[in-house]
Amino acid sequence: MTEASGAPAPVPPRSSSGRFVAVMTSAQRSGLMTEKDGRIGGRLSAALIERAKANTGIASDTELLEFALANLALEDRFAEAFEAVGATVDRDLKLGF
Repeated sequence: MTEASGAPAPVPPRSSSGRFVAVMTSAQRSGLMTEKDGRIGGRLSAALIERAKANTGIASDTELLEFALANLALEDRFAEAFEAVGATVDRDLKLGF
């Protein structure tokens, strides 16, 4: 959704959204957030940063980077594993429905 100016419509802050909380809680429980002793820097497209902030509702650059990196660090690779087994499920597997 965009505003009349063509800019993305503001999104309510998601720092309390289920996904944000779940990712950041998992990162903490996994020991990935114990110390803030690393540093990262880089030149990025302003449009990319603005869109990511608009889509997530995250205003802080640091929180945006933490959320993005936590998502990558916690990736479960389910899609790759599922494809590796031919995208099939064992007929005897009880799925609960």
